Formats: sequence, structure tokens, C-alpha cells
Amino acid sequence: MLASRLAAALKEARHPTCYVALSDRVADEIATAVKALFPDIPLLVLPPWDCLPYDRVPPSPHCMGRRMDALRIWREPGGPPKLLVTSVEAMLQRVPPAAVIEGSKFDLVAGQRFDRASFSQFVRRAGYVEEGVADDPGEVVVRDGVIDIYPAGAPGPMRIVLSDKDEVEELRGFDRISQLTESSLDRVILGPATEAILTNADLNGAVPTSGTMEHVLGRLYEKMPSVVEVLGDAIIHLAPGAETRVERYFSIIEDARQARGHSGKTDNGSARSLYLSRAEWDRYAQGMAVHSLNLEPEDSQPAESFASGAGKSVGRLVQECAKQGQTIVLTGTGKSVEALSRRLAKATCATLQHVDTWQAAISAEPGSLLKLPCTLEQGFVDRRNNIVVIAAPQNSVTNNARLFLAEPELQIGDVVVHEEHGVGVLKDVQSLYINGVARDAARLDYRDSGSLLVPMEDFGKLWRYGSEAQTVTLDRLHTQAWGKKREKIAQDIASTARHLSKIAKEREASRSETFSPPRTSYTAFTRRFPYAETSDQSEAINSVLSDLSSGRPMNRLICGDVGFGKTEVALRAAAAVALAGGQVVVIAPTTVLARQHFATFEQRFAGSGISVGMLSRLVKAGEAKQVKAELAEGSLRIVVATQAVLAKDVRFARLALLIVDEEHRFGLRQKRAMAALAPSLHVLAMSATPIPRTLQSAMVGIQEVSLLMTPPRRRMPVRTTLLAFDSASVRIALMREFRRGGQSFVVVPRIEDITAVEARLRQIVPELAIRVAHGKMPVAALDEAVVSFAAGEGDILLATNIIENGLDVPRANTMFVWRADLFGLAQLHQLRGRVGRSGTQGAATFLTDENTKLSEEARLRLSTLVENDRLGSGLSISMRDFDLRGGGDLAGEDQAGHIKAIGIGLYQKLLADAVVKHRTPMKDAEEQTFLNFGVSGGIPANYVSDPAVRLHLYAKLSRASSPKALADLEEEFEDRFGEPPQEVKLLFRRTRLKLAASRLGIAKFEAGPKALAITIKEKASLRVWASFAKAENAILEKNRLLFEASRAADNEPLYFFETMVASAQKRCKPGIRKRTRN
Repeated sequence: MLASRLAAALKEARHPTCYVALSDRVADEIATAVKALFPDIPLLVLPPWDCLPYDRVPPSPHCMGRRMDALRIWREPGGPPKLLVTSVEAMLQRVPPAAVIEGSKFDLVAGQRFDRASFSQFVRRAGYVEEGVADDPGEVVVRDGVIDIYPAGAPGPMRIVLSDKDEVEELRGFDRISQLTESSLDRVILGPATEAILTNADLNGAVPTSGTMEHVLGRLYEKMPSVVEVLGDAIIHLAPGAETRVERYFSIIEDARQARGHSGKTDNGSARSLYLSRAEWDRYAQGMAVHSLNLEPEDSQPAESFASGAGKSVGRLVQECAKQGQTIVLTGTGKSVEALSRRLAKATCATLQHVDTWQAAISAEPGSLLKLPCTLEQGFVDRRNNIVVIAAPQNSVTNNARLFLAEPELQIGDVVVHEEHGVGVLKDVQSLYINGVARDAARLDYRDSGSLLVPMEDFGKLWRYGSEAQTVTLDRLHTQAWGKKREKIAQDIASTARHLSKIAKEREASRSETFSPPRTSYTAFTRRFPYAETSDQSEAINSVLSDLSSGRPMNRLICGDVGFGKTEVALRAAAAVALAGGQVVVIAPTTVLARQHFATFEQRFAGSGISVGMLSRLVKAGEAKQVKAELAEGSLRIVVATQAVLAKDVRFARLALLIVDEEHRFGLRQKRAMAALAPSLHVLAMSATPIPRTLQSAMVGIQEVSLLMTPPRRRMPVRTTLLAFDSASVRIALMREFRRGGQSFVVVPRIEDITAVEARLRQIVPELAIRVAHGKMPVAALDEAVVSFAAGEGDILLATNIIENGLDVPRANTMFVWRADLFGLAQLHQLRGRVGRSGTQGAATFLTDENTKLSEEARLRLSTLVENDRLGSGLSISMRDFDLRGGGDLAGEDQAGHIKAIGIGLYQKLLADAVVKHRTPMKDAEEQTFLNFGVSGGIPANYVSDPAVRLHLYAKLSRASSPKALADLEEEFEDRFGEPPQEVKLLFRRTRLKLAASRLGIAKFEAGPKALAITIKEKASLRVWASFAKAENAILEKNRLLFEASRAADNEPLYFFETMVASAQKRCKPGIRKRTRN
């Protein structure tokens, strides 16, 4: 095993050591193994830039931060010998001078003095960007008492809490999504977010920092050393085959230089070049400091997949290991390793022994059963030490689920809807002084120069509309138009609510055939799955099996990004039904995707006794006739099809399950035709980017949803960029992919674009083989083009979006989409999911016409794709699509629906209220209590300076619906921004009072110079009325209680009202049924 050999080499040499892997991915895998098995070794990883040589797109702050951190720590004196793992590409790239590397840091220690001026200078010099929220590497938020910063090379952001004396009171790590504290730190060394470290003169404009990185670095540093020079006298081990990779990368660099017009010679000799010359590398490679690590091929090999239902059975594995005297070591943490531990213990009737180190595992008795708490990418067989290592799957669930469920933040410039005044634009936040009391108010601009100030206490009446101001017709103030529009929509929403409730009741009452597959045959089927189930995949499978055996028709959406395991969930559902005697239809929107599914289903069901057929225009007439006959007689259990299966001559003997892939590609009429295939049909829909209508139906509970949020192992996000067409960028990327043995896609929006783009490509990359695919080609020709490209023939596939679904080309890692502004969001996301599917970094570039100005909507759509390039971002994209397009009227055909009139947020709120009211007529939606007295509160700008963040906090406060939610939010304020000032404390007291009062049925609190008043709603419970009526010296006027102003302690109405509500809460049980007072 390489990690073990590296550790041994480091120990034997007692000297700093560097291992150069063939690629960045391999380097990360080696580093993961070393960190897991030898945690005492000081380990560093030096990645290459995550962009192409001489690219117009700069490397990411996270990449540059990791590089600078690794180089700085390597040069720090003292401590045991360090191990640096890097790649060929990183070794060929120059780095900043040693003095720059060592000097670009900022040390923070809890309890020490904080120098604000020095910190401000550091973040400017080191490439940090000031934002309202620090949720990406290289961002910083500076406030008086709390500073948030996301160190560029760190795995997460951190918070600096300062005392009044400018001392570092506390250092905390926090979650980038929730922004809440997760850990406490004693010391943090901040590294830079760039390799272009500026001096004070640079900050004043002496050196321009615009342009690509090589231009900036060439002007900043007179001499840039090689990585070999920075490593000093370290022992350097090259991976076998490194020279071939070196040769290939030099070709990529040379291609890029020529494409950009570089001559190969720079203004200042090799000092200004970002990369080593061939001669320099040869000199280093021939030097005494470079060695080839002696690793025998037979030392280790990957272990057979062993996970939930995969690979060998536990019993067989243990038996074979026992025969050979092999030790079994189980690695991992969390639930997955505990589950495997129980299975191993059950199979061996023995208890797993816990070991803390890999050395302890090596020293254990042969044949031992051990558990080592560490995380490995995959298991392996160590033949040298006769050990079988089983790596339990580590389901590193992303934060995408929280991102998906989070409410979009309000921003200055957003279109909003005021419940009483209609659609306007949120322009800014203003501080008003009313009777000497400061109050924040949001200024809304309306049509015909109308303007409205909304006090933040009424912020609950504002809802995000979803579209941009340029694309929306604003309402006019002081007219009846908005009221009439809202009344009409409210009536329609009530009708929709009745419809939805009827659907829900019918679904509850309907019955369908139950399916529970034979345990033995189903287990045998699941063992053919060659991977470990992720936790959410396993949960989705269990939910589907439960639905199928419930006796009610299943209606479930499997929502997961491209490659996240939706197909396996569908296979399990199909197996459960088919093995129990039912028939299954798998329907796909295109012949390409249907063919892909047919191949997958046919392979998985081989040997199970279940036959799989196919219906599409690719199927010959004779074969289609036979498939239809077998479906009618019941001998064919599973058919994979396009819309051809909806033909009138297709009949089924016992159709039970319909699986719809890429459901967003089908219209409502098509879905109704699918539902009519059989009565009480179980339906399983799958999508990476569900249409807004589907999201909406899931939100209101018509459809069950299972989210697959865990990416497959080794899958990396597709790096997404937006560029105006540039021949050099296209050539650099396509030639790089070609030289690393990969393939590329070039996608155009229309068939008529293919000829022109093909001619352009043949000029840019004449040495590459281009294949063409589009929907108007003869069926056989299209099939041949797509299948042969997937088999590795050709370098570029020039196609329309016909490749959007189902095309699996493992070697394809680069994609260009010409005129990306003409595609939809879901289309673009699906397209980029075609690359980077085999563990190699994928790149998708959305090209625009350099001579065409983008529309505002197109710019927003493309920005959404670029911003959401993390794994699992399909749901975030769907929510943005929900913003841009609207959710539609669930009961009708129109996709825009009423949301175009009143916005997403308000529509959802009104619909939810209407559904609740229809289902439980006695329950009304709670109305906010109105507070009318002098004591105010707010979030001052000197506490939270960014207006957008203040808006978001006001919105969260207005939506808080329980005392716990308020308490959590109060903790969040203190955590993120420090000790709240008096204004914020008053704001929380007012909000807490409103929440409690609205639950009691109190309509209004008022305070005047002579009296205090509490107005109680007519439908408040009798106990509430009795509680307040018993108050001393209370005067009852209709539904209003009056008190003398002197009753308020220290003339503070807020305290008086809080006391009265607290007393009423003690006397009244919450949730009591309301009655009308007579």
C-alpha cells in the first residue's frame, strides 16, 4: 500500500519528503489514506490551479489559499519531518517568492490584542473580499465587535469575537449555511486568498490587478521560484509514469501559449513565466534529489466492493479470510461502520477488537477481526501484511438539503409584494425618528413614482415576489386595483384549496394492490448493486418499499442531482413489483435515455427470471409487436419506453408501477395519459430539476418527496464558467481534454447552428475528430453517432440538447454550450451533468455571442448556473426557476398561474392558509397582533451594517412562529453579531409579546397619555376574556379593556402588557378551541 510505503520511507529517511502523484485526484486519495492510517505524520497537500494554463478564468480563492497555506507550513522550521503530496501539474507551476509565502499570514490567538489596522491591511493585500455574509472561501465581514472570515485554504469559516478593549475574546468555527457556531478555537493562522499578494504601493494602484493571473503575477514578482526550489533538500518521489504526464502537460501549456499569442519567451526571461520550461524540468528530474519510490505492484490491490448488499456476502468473506489467515480491518465512523460491525460480528460470532493505529493492526494476531476509527476512500488488500481492509461508506451528506429548504433572502432591489398595497421594489432601509424614537423602515417604490415606508414591525406583510424589477409591472399606490386583484385570486386559491383537499382525501381513501417481493430473490437482486448505498438513498428505497406495501397508490418524487443514485431507487422499486408478479413501465422523454435505461435494467435483471423489453422509435416493427403481445399476456414484466407506450394498442395484463424519469420533460396531458394506463397505479417520478409545478405540489403535500443529497464517491463538482466566445479559450480547453485522453461536448441550441459552429471548430481545432448528433438525423445514423462516441470514437460530439438526458460517456469531462442564453435552466443543468462522471474534474463553459447583449432574464438564468455549481445544486436551481417562472396553478394548465400576479411567497402563504382552513374549518389562520405604543426596537446599523443582512434578519424575525424559534434566533443574533444592544433586545421583547398575544386572540395593544388598551378578537376563547376581565380596575368597552396609564410600571407600557399576557397565559391552556362570544 502506497500510504504505508510513504510513511515507512519518511520514517527511514527522517527527512522531509515529497510524493508527486500522476494527478490531483490521486494525490488527494493518497493524502486521505495517509491522514487516516498515520495521523501523526505532518501531512500537506499542494494542489495545482483549478483552471487551465493562461485561462481567462482565474483559479478559485480556495485553491490558491490551499496552495499558499501548504507552502508556508512546509517552510516553517522545527517539528518532525513533513510529507508533502502533490501532482505533476502542481510541480510544473511556479510559486510566489519565499519571502511572500512566509509573510502573507495573520496570526490570531484568543486573549491577545487585535490590531484592526493591520488586519484591514492584510485582508486587502491578501485578496479577501468584503461581503454581507462570509459563506465562501476568501470572504470577510467586518463589524465592530464580531468579524467573520472564511480563510481561503480552510474547510470552513471562522468568527473573531472582540472585547471592548480590542482583544480577541473568542475564536469560533461556524457553519457556512446556518452561520451558527460549531466549535471553539484557541489559535488560527489566516492565509491569503490569492497568490498575487499586494504591497502598500500596489494597493495605491502602482500595479494593476485586473486581467488574468499570469499578467498580475508577472508584474508583481520579479522572480518566481519552482516548487523544487521551495522544497529545498527534501527527498522527492515521482510516481511511475510521471514523465508521460509531464510531457502531456507541457503540450497543454504550449497549446495555451500559442492560442493566447505568447511566444514562449517572456519580457523578463523565465522569471516571469508561470510554468517551468522543459529544460528546467529535465535538470530537476536528473538531479540527485529526485527518486522513484520502490513500490511493488503486488503489495496491495483494491478490495472487492463490500457494502450494504454489495459484493461478497459477509459469511463468504470471513470464510475466505480465515482460510488464508488474513486479518480483517474495518474502517469508518458513524452509523455505516456500526451496521457493518454488527454484520461481521454476527457472521463470525466474535467481537470486533478496537485498535487506534494502523501499526497496531499490523501487529495484531493473524486472523483477527479489528475496527480502526478512520476514514478511507476505499478498502484494499495489503498482501505484504496479509490484511484485508474494508472501508465502510462515509456518507458525507451535503448542506444542499438545508439550502433547498431555506427561504431566499430579501435583497435591496428585489421585487416584493405588500399584502395591502401590492407589487413594488424594495429600494432601501431608512431610519425614521417618530416622537423621538428611532425606527427602521423599508422603502418600497411603486408605479408612477409612488413610494411607501413600511415599519419593520410590519415586515411580516412583505413577501418576496421572485422576478427582477425590469421584468415586472409594478402596482400603483392608493388605487383599488390591487384589492380587487387580490380578492379575485383569493377566491381562486380557495377553489384550488378545495381541489387539493379533495385530491388528498381521495388519495387517502383509494386502495391499490400491495407488493412485497420474495425476500430471497429481492436480496439477491440488491447484491448486484456494485456500490454502497448512501444514507438518503437507503431511506428513499425504504420509503418506496413502504409505499408499495401500504395498500394506497404510491405518488412519490425522487429528487436528486445527476448521478446521485435515482436510477437505483427505480431499479429497487421495479424489482419489488416485478418479483411479486406485477408489471412495470419505465418511461423516458427521449430515445437516447430510454436506450440507456434499457441497457441498465436488462443488465441488472439478467439471471433473475424477469424479462425486460423496450418500446421506442428505435425498435423495429416486428420486435415492437412481440413486446406488445408479451405485455398483454403478462410474460413481459418490465418495459422501458418513450411515449410510444402510451399508444392505444398497448395493453397490460397486470400493470402496477409507472416510473417516470425526468418528469419535468413531460407536459400535463402526457402525465394524465400515463395515469390512465391502469387504475390505482403506483407512480414513481424522478428528476434532478423538478418543474415548479412539481415542487409546489410537493410543498403542499400532494406528492411525497425523497431527497437524494449525497454525492457519489469521487464525484467532483463541474466547474462552471460564463464567457463571451473566445477562440483561444475554446482551443485551450478542447486540446487539454484531448491530451489527457478525454472527450468533449459542444452543444448548440438549434439544428441550424450546427453547420456554422462545426466550421468554426474545424478552424480552431483541426486536429480533433468531430462527430455530429441532432434530432432530425435518421434514427439509425443518430443512434450510431451517439453510441460510437460513448464507446470512445471521436474527440468532440457536436450536438443539440438531444444529449441532455441519458448519455453516459465516462471519458467526457469538457463541455461548451454555444449561445447558452437560449437554453432553459433545467436544460443547462442537465447538460453539464453529462461531464465529469468518472471522478475526473469536469468543466462546463457557457458561451455567449460576443456581439449580442444578454437580456436581463438570460443573465440571471446563467448566473444561477454559475453560482450553483456545487454537487447537488439541481434543487437550488429548481427553486431559482420557481422564482423566475412561477409555480403555476396546480389545478390548471398554466405554468405561470397566479404567482405572476402576487408572487411566490404570498401565494404559498395564502394557499397554505386556505388548505388549512378547508381541512379544519374551525381553525382560522393566526393574525398578527398590532402594537401601538411608543416603545420601539430595531437592528441598528452599527450592530449589523449590511442593509441586506438586516433585511434578512427582520424577515426571519417576522416569520418566527414559536417561542423556540424566537429563542433560537436570539441566540443567532448574539452568536453572529455579539452582545445585542438595547434596541435589539426591545425588538425581541415586542416580537415575543406579539407572538404570545396573537395565540391568545389579542388584536391590539395601545398606549396613550391617560390610558392603556387591550383589544381582544371576537373569536378569542372564553377563558381569555375571563382572564382579562378579572384584571384589577379594568374597564370593559365592547371587546376592549382599558387601564389607567399609571398602571404601567415606570410608565413602560411594554412591561405592563408583557405582565398581562403572562398572567393570561397561566390561566389559559394553549390550543383551546375558539368560540364566538355572544
